[in-house]
Amino acid sequence: MDSFFTKATIDFFIAFGVVFGGSMLAGMGSVFVMAAPAAIMLDTASRLKIWALVAAVGGTIDPMRVIESNMMDGHLSPVVLQIGYILCAFLGAHMGTELVRWLCRGAV
Repeated sequence: MDSFFTKATIDFFIAFGVVFGGSMLAGMGSVFVMAAPAAIMLDTASRLKIWALVAAVGGTIDPMRVIESNMMDGHLSPVVLQIGYILCAFLGAHMGTELVRWLCRGAV
């Protein structure tokens, strides 16, 4: 169970970092092209959310394959673990998006 929490925490922070870091860099880049940084950051955060989830869980095919093959064989423990990893990654991506929204609040 200890390795589950370790991997889930890493997935959370990978997804969080992809959204938050990508949005911050997009905001910095928008200064060079004379665009509104807050608007660019908000748009980037919402577009990066799904890709952060994909990056954190290691692609879209492998987790689905684990879920499908173990579900068909009746092994529910790996299925629950994989869904837990996906949920932790989603939570990280969502929290990164919400942090960007909070930082840009009132600027748009």
